[in-house]
Amino acid sequence: MVSKPYQRIPIQDCGEPLVPIPLEQFAVVDPHPYAVLGAPYGERSPYYVRQGVLQALLQAQQHLQHHHPGWRIQIFDAYRPIAVQQFMVDHTYDQLLAKWQHEQGTEKTPPKDQLLDQVYQFWAAPSHDQTTPPPHSTGAAIDTTLVDHQQQVVDMGSAIDEISERSYPNYFAHQPGGEIVHHHRTILTQAMQSAGFRQHPKEWWHFSLGDQLWAWLGLNSNKSANCPPDKTAVAYYGRAQ
Repeated sequence: MVSKPYQRIPIQDCGEPLVPIPLEQFAVVDPHPYAVLGAPYGERSPYYVRQGVLQALLQAQQHLQHHHPGWRIQIFDAYRPIAVQQFMVDHTYDQLLAKWQHEQGTEKTPPKDQLLDQVYQFWAAPSHDQTTPPPHSTGAAIDTTLVDHQQQVVDMGSAIDEISERSYPNYFAHQPGGEIVHHHRTILTQAMQSAGFRQHPKEWWHFSLGDQLWAWLGLNSNKSANCPPDKTAVAYYGRAQ
């Protein structure tokens, strides 16, 4: 398994339950894209989060609509069981392998470790260890985008889950002609951050609140601001049961 720096953050789960997202208040990707691929949700739904995360998500929606009337947050993905995380890691690896074989030919031996490194840049390992849960398996992470007042999906410059540098939140800030896309991403980021969410450093769509990544990002933002590091930082959402 690939270890990530944020997984060193200790977890003291607060015990909040998973609760359903009131989808009528948001835009939603339907049918769910991973379910369409065959991801094994069983009786679970991807449209669940922890109770405190839902309250923050509703606040983010209010912030967005105050500044951009008629706009809504679109929910792409939220809770993800470990089995679904494993399914999507395998699916992404298979996609990268097929692309490599198309470009290099099937006679060559594929660089498995290199391809897995690409996968794990964007996907957390499907760990069953209670101390290193994937963020989405905690119920504290959510993948989002925006729809405008005409209910059209806002151009964010790259698709959710795209494995490339275009997925980095500030990528288009430095690209000629990227001002509009960067502005759209900034609108989403500001809405989510207004409610306490923190953004994945390599995924413009991924936000979390209360998990290990969230706590780790808080530590590093303090360091970058020359503030004393918070050595007591903990995550209060572990793997959801």
